[in-house]
Amino acid sequence: MSAMTAHVVAMPPRTVSGSQPYLRAVTRPAAACSTCKSMPFCLACSSATDSAAVDALVTQRIRLRKGESLVRSGDAFTGLFAVRSGSCKTVVTTTGGQEQIAGYHIAGDILGAQAIYAQVHDCTITALEDSDFCVLPFDRMETLARQSAEFQHKFNAVLSREIGRERRLMLMLGTMRAEQRLAAFLLDLADRYHARGYSSSEFVLRMTREEIGSHLGLKLETVSRLFSRFHQEGLIQVQGRDVKILDRMALTQLVDATLQ
Repeated sequence: MSAMTAHVVAMPPRTVSGSQPYLRAVTRPAAACSTCKSMPFCLACSSATDSAAVDALVTQRIRLRKGESLVRSGDAFTGLFAVRSGSCKTVVTTTGGQEQIAGYHIAGDILGAQAIYAQVHDCTITALEDSDFCVLPFDRMETLARQSAEFQHKFNAVLSREIGRERRLMLMLGTMRAEQRLAAFLLDLADRYHARGYSSSEFVLRMTREEIGSHLGLKLETVSRLFSRFHQEGLIQVQGRDVKILDRMALTQLVDATLQ
């Protein structure tokens, strides 16, 4: 079988939301990282030598259907994952059994960095739609980082980006009112999609209202009420999960009001 041919590898039985155990589709990467649309947000390097080395890092591609889990809390850490296409959520379970959505991730994001220290994943990563992930074995990443200062700098920048995102979330949860949290979430999502070449004002919400509430520390009723309010005030247009930002300035002013 050539490297361009997909094959299916049977994984240990796992169920998601009561479903039957599934087969995880794993392929050898058919396309180089340099041709991936998510390249600017991942680990691609500028020099030809380092770009080829990064291409060699990706030993597997994993394709998940909506609702399937990439890793579960408690799984051993062996490497990082890059979202090649689609989107996913990270879910943390408290000691009391309560689930909290810690992150919403789209193409170009790197997952699993929080497990580097403990060598164990402390969250479950679940696909919100049919999605592809690139597997980045951490031992190979460490070796390449020792060999290439450029790659080490890029990797450090990716880790710093994730730390910054978590800090912004903590700031949002600790200082912002409910309407400011939702406005900040929508603006951040619009910016992230725009940076990847998509519309800066129109996108599809892959998380449900309840999941958005979990991520922002809000009740479902509050999230639904705020979406309706923003729609009525002409800030956004909402139709199901389709969102269009109509007044970006007003949303920005609403978010910035927390700093005054």
